[in-house]
This record gives sequence, C-alpha cells and structure tokens, in this order.
Amino acid sequence: MSGGVIPVGIADPAVEAAPPERQADRAGALGPWLDRIAPLIGLGGLLALWFVAGLVLESIPAYSAFVGFAPGPALASFADLLSTGEAWRAAAPSLARILQGLGLAFVLGAPLGLLMGSSLRLERILQPPFQLLRMISPLAWMPVAILVFPSWDGAIVFLIAAAAIWPILFSTAAGVKRVDPVWLTLARNLGAGGLVTLRTIVVPAVTQDILTGLRLALGVAWIVLVPAEYLGVTSGLGYAINDARDTLSYDRLAALVLLIGLIGYALDSLLGRLAARARWVPAT
Repeated sequence: MSGGVIPVGIADPAVEAAPPERQADRAGALGPWLDRIAPLIGLGGLLALWFVAGLVLESIPAYSAFVGFAPGPALASFADLLSTGEAWRAAAPSLARILQGLGLAFVLGAPLGLLMGSSLRLERILQPPFQLLRMISPLAWMPVAILVFPSWDGAIVFLIAAAAIWPILFSTAAGVKRVDPVWLTLARNLGAGGLVTLRTIVVPAVTQDILTGLRLALGVAWIVLVPAEYLGVTSGLGYAINDARDTLSYDRLAALVLLIGLIGYALDSLLGRLAARARWVPAT
C-alpha cells in the first residue's frame, strides 16, 4: 500500500485498544487505591461545601454575624480547643454519660432480645408494647426523668438508655431468629442444655448482630446526648454548645460541632470494625 495509508474500516495495530486482560489488570491495580482514598474524597467534598457556605455567609450582609461558622474561624477555634485542653474537658463528661447509657441499654436490651428471638410466643406478647415505646421520642421522657432521678447525670443517662435500647434489642432478636436450626438440633443431640446452647451456639452466632445493634444505638444516643445535656448540668458537649450559643461565639460553636462529629465518627468506625470481625463459624 503506497504512502502508508490505511484503508477505512481496517484498524491500525499500533493504535488498537489494549486487550481486555490488560484493561482488567489496570482496573484491578487502581481498585485498591481508589478504595483507600474514597473516604477522603467524600470528606473533601464535605469540606468544599463548607467552604462555599462560608463564602455565602461572608457575601451576604444579613448573615455577617454568622461568619464564625466559616471554615477559617471555625478551624482556628477548633485548634484552640485542642491546644487548651477544652476539647477534652467538654468531651470527657459526655463520653462517660454515653458509656453509662449504652451499658445500661446493653444490659437490658441484649437479654430481652435473646428471649424474644428464642420464643415466638414471647415475641408476639412483647412486640406490640416494645414497638409502641420505641416510637416515643426519648426526649419526651425528659420531664419524667427529671422527677424520678435525683441527679441531672442520672436523668441524662436514662434518656440515653431509653434511646439506645431498641436497636440493641431488635437487632439481637433478629439475629437469634437467623441462627441455623441444625446447630441447635446438634447441640440438643449432644446433650447440651439450654444455658450451654445459649453460651456456645446462640451468643457467638449473634455477636455480630449485637454489635451492629450497638453501633446503631450509639448513633441514636449520640444525637440525643446534646439536647439532653441542655438540662441542668454544667459540663459536657451539650452544655458547651449551649454556652457558645448564648455568648454568640459562633466560631467556637462551629468548632464544637466539628468535635462532636469527629468523636462520633471515630466511635462508629470502631464499632463497625468490631462488628465486621465478629463473624462466627461453628467448629466442624
């Protein structure tokens, strides 16, 4: 062929696309790298939206009083919270209340979930009242908590537990109902009693469900925490938020909101990792 012209419809081998195997190799090489940076992409997008919102606040005179919410002042105040130790002083009482509330919810919710999942008749008895109570906002119990408990801390722990018990209870019950009946039959055939079966088969099998329920409970409890700490306490993240609002310290308020989000994200990630590792396979 003269002049090296390639007829129309005939592909030039030099510019042919890479074979599917090579394309798959490239995609496979990029996959783990993209998986690692995917969370950073999402957080970067959130930061970009925050930056744009800050520009809007600065550009509109009516909102000039709220420029403290912009990333610059808020991050500067956040750094100040960390350097002065105020972040820990605000977070420590809240974390103590969260742990107490989640502990109480776990102690009550997990056994009830095991009972409900193990007995169909008991589930039919308890399901309606539990669903009714679950639909009541935990904050609606605030007047009752104030009257019943002698201390503000006790009232807050009760409100957190009232919010956190239901995800643990229903997740545990659902996990029990998914236990393979063959395992239970095998345990009975080997002479295992109810308590032994519960300890060696049921509880290990539903550990992941319990941790998943605990993770969901943490999310609900973390949301309830801040308004619950608007009660008469003088410590905690909710109190700090309320104080920053009253003093119009919007940069500090935004920094505290960021702190709440970061702590909640860290706790959720920890429970998520524990739940992902709690897969149980019975020994054969």
